[in-house]
Order: sequence, then structure tokens, then C-alpha cells
Amino acid sequence: MKLPPAQNTNYYAIQVKTRAEDKFIRLFSALHPEVTFPLHFPQRHIDIRRKGVIRSSTAAVFPGYVFIETVEEDTLLAHQWAFRRTDGFYRFLKSNQNICPLAGRDLELVLHFIRRGPVAGISRVYFNENARIVVTEGPLMGLEGNIIKVDKRKGRAKIKLDLYEDTFTIDLAFEVIGALERR
Repeated sequence: MKLPPAQNTNYYAIQVKTRAEDKFIRLFSALHPEVTFPLHFPQRHIDIRRKGVIRSSTAAVFPGYVFIETVEEDTLLAHQWAFRRTDGFYRFLKSNQNICPLAGRDLELVLHFIRRGPVAGISRVYFNENARIVVTEGPLMGLEGNIIKVDKRKGRAKIKLDLYEDTFTIDLAFEVIGALERR
């Protein structure tokens, strides 16, 4: 079930240095404590196997993007220079001259991950009689149409995400809860 965003709440995207999203948020919050917008940096849990050793890791869902939640656009515009002067900032989306809130599919996709908390966990899936993946819970739920590749051995599904005019792929972890029994 999809929940609508809170009344009059807008989400804006800013592009920052990739792999420094968390650093940008900490630095911005330290330099500008008067700005109280919630800043979101959705992450995903993934296990990485190297040389037979499995390490638990987190990675960005949207590498290089931080999302601002605000009720009043005027307040964001009044503080835009605070964002722009923070080290690691690249630009507002769509552009610094045309700051637009997320809408439509972009907003739905971002909210899909923000509502799951700061780190999206592992999805629970099974495979039906046609060897197609069926998601029962987790961050993959609702994104089945975006899956482009499944690696059962690694327990990962590669999904294609579109944000503004940018398309990229990420891996999300899953665990198989069993096969669907034939009736």
C-alpha cells in the first residue's frame, strides 16, 4: 500500500559528491544548525563476499543524491546559499536556477526508500513455477517491474532506477524463503 506524502510536504533533490553524502549531511548540519529541514540519504544493506569472507555493508540507493524534506518552498529558497556553500555540494535538481520539488514517479521512488528508514534491509522472496521472483516483503516489494537481473547464488537482484533524467542500476539483497508449491 502506498501512502501519500504528508500534506504540503515537498521533497527536493540535491546532487553532492558521490560516496560523501553522509559527510555532506554532517557538515551541513554542523555549519547551519538553524536550518532544520530533514535531510534524507537512503541506503541499502548488502553482503559482499571477497575471498570467501562475507562482509556486511551499506551503500547508497541513489549515489550522489541527498533529499530535502520541507513544507515551505520559500524557506528552502531562503537557505539555498547555505546548501550551495557547503563542501561537496554540486547542484539542486533540476538546476540551481530552476529548483523543483520531486513529483510523479520520481517522488514515489524516493518515498519508497525514505519510508523504509535510513537503511533498506533484505527482501524476502520466493520463485514461482516459472522461475520468476515474487517479493513478499522488503525494499524490492513494488519494484518487481524494475528488476533486470537476479543472482540467486549471491542473493541479489539488480534493479533499474530512474531519477529525473538519470538512469542507474543498483543491487538489492534478498533471501529466498522457499519455493512456491504447485497446486
